[in-house]
Amino acid sequence: MQERKFGSDALSVPEIGLGCWQLGGGWGASWDNAIAQQTLNAALAAGVRFIDTADVYGDGASERSIGEFLSGQRDAGLTVATKLGRAGIYPDGYTRESLREATLRSIDRLGVEALDLTQLHCVPTDVLRAGHVFEWLRELQQEGLIRRWGASVESVEEGLLCVGQPGLASLQVIFNLFRQKPADELLPRAADAGVAIIVRLPLASGLLTGKITRATTFGADDHRNFNRDGQYFNVGETFAGLELDKGIAAAESVAALVPPGMTMAQMALRWILDHPAVTVVIPGASSPGQVAANVAAASLPALPRELHEALARIYREQVRDNIRGPY
Repeated sequence: MQERKFGSDALSVPEIGLGCWQLGGGWGASWDNAIAQQTLNAALAAGVRFIDTADVYGDGASERSIGEFLSGQRDAGLTVATKLGRAGIYPDGYTRESLREATLRSIDRLGVEALDLTQLHCVPTDVLRAGHVFEWLRELQQEGLIRRWGASVESVEEGLLCVGQPGLASLQVIFNLFRQKPADELLPRAADAGVAIIVRLPLASGLLTGKITRATTFGADDHRNFNRDGQYFNVGETFAGLELDKGIAAAESVAALVPPGMTMAQMALRWILDHPAVTVVIPGASSPGQVAANVAAASLPALPRELHEALARIYREQVRDNIRGPY
């Protein structure tokens, strides 16, 4: 895979990474560390060197699984990003002490001396606006507990609040065929500021794989069931904020445009990579086979201009006005 520069320091990462929200479980299935280890090893074999997790995934199980994997891969050139700010802190427990304690717990679970990258995990806009959390992250960096810090955000407004913060290494955003707004202002501003862009939910919770139909059902513990209308966390994290029937209709329109020789998911990933301000895309995978299919998108040629225009029309006509939640 080609590598892209990560922010303003010397780090570069391959352009497809691995998102670990669903690693070994978490989307309607119990955690399975054996599957997690198989998936992580498959990712490494496929050239993935950027892994993204969070302290809240599996109540720490994701970090522990990655820590077990890292114990045998000390010289693999991996960059592991985690996130903090939801587990036991959200919505109003943000203090210098709570961020430091969360950081130490992540260090322990991952089995590392310092975190490669830690990110504020979708904290409230008012907390970002107040700015204290950024100072506390700078202190953790000066203390040597974290090497870089960034923020995972829900909206363009939040992203723009973060971009102006000195020392910000990265922004993690929802950006896909159904969430195109960041391309207008946020991505160019981040590029100008030397801030890396990490793209999460590139396949809109599976809508952009083409495998979800009106007959599809989800387990009781799958966020695509219990958070479908934003009952538990931001609705934009599930189906890109679209009501499911509208999302399926838009996905059917996208499916009709997939060129020969690639899957719908690969076209969706290639569309994201065609934006040079993007640093790394972190599709999730619940099995080793999904990792290989995702990585293959990086070797595909850029999509033709006419296809980009057609996909933009679907977004304008079927998606943009139907997105719910902060955007």
